[in-house]
Amino acid sequence: MTEERQKAIWAIYVWCRRTDELVDGPNADYMNNSVLDRWEQRLEDIFNNKPYDMLDAALTDTICKFPLDIKPFKDMIDGMRMDTRKSRYANFQELYMYCYCVAGTVGLMSVPIMGIAPESCVSAQTVYNAALHLGIGNQLTNILRDVGEDALRGRVYLPQDELAQFGIRDEDVFARKVTDQWREFMKEQIRRARFYFNLAEEGASHLNKASRWPVWSSLILYMKILDAIEENDYDNLTKRAYVGRAKKLVTLPVSYARALSLPSLAIQ
Repeated sequence: MTEERQKAIWAIYVWCRRTDELVDGPNADYMNNSVLDRWEQRLEDIFNNKPYDMLDAALTDTICKFPLDIKPFKDMIDGMRMDTRKSRYANFQELYMYCYCVAGTVGLMSVPIMGIAPESCVSAQTVYNAALHLGIGNQLTNILRDVGEDALRGRVYLPQDELAQFGIRDEDVFARKVTDQWREFMKEQIRRARFYFNLAEEGASHLNKASRWPVWSSLILYMKILDAIEENDYDNLTKRAYVGRAKKLVTLPVSYARALSLPSLAIQ
């Protein structure tokens, strides 16, 4: 990526990281809605060219250079609010909204930085949708990778109705028992995550050529986490799926080759 784009993505990442730390960081025990309300006001100040500190200033500078919308940032804060009051999700519709807020928004924030290829013949909305789907796929993969760790914190980021369909209760998740029912349930969850990655692929090559490699790398590496869960025989309750350094290095030239591909005209 160009140096200007690198700095802009860094500024967005730092803001997202700081936002997440409010809920998951060392001071999370002191978290309440008033803290998030103040953080949202601070966000509005950033967009009004009134940064509070140097890290805020980095995002203010990015906003001056790229056409960023404040809505995805506010929606991410809403996702943090969800984390403070919910530890269960009744169905995938509820879980999707959470994934959108905490991860799909990052895709929407990033597209104005990444840029759309001048030679692309699809609508900007198509590219934004693909970025959103990449965020959803990434977050679903995070959830599947971290099921065991989340269970230790009393959290189950899985659709309750779908767990019930496979005869699985929260108590089974907390007991960290890998049963045949759990394996079948996991197969369906992995299939869904891959569905969103497939949708993301449809737009990745329509980004500006200079931005495609990191996006393709992220997409392929996250899909390999799903492969790792399968290789662990769907035991994501006592084992953490990860992609080793060697596999990551092998992935880079593959993703680079995909990044060189011209935008397809087949997308409607």
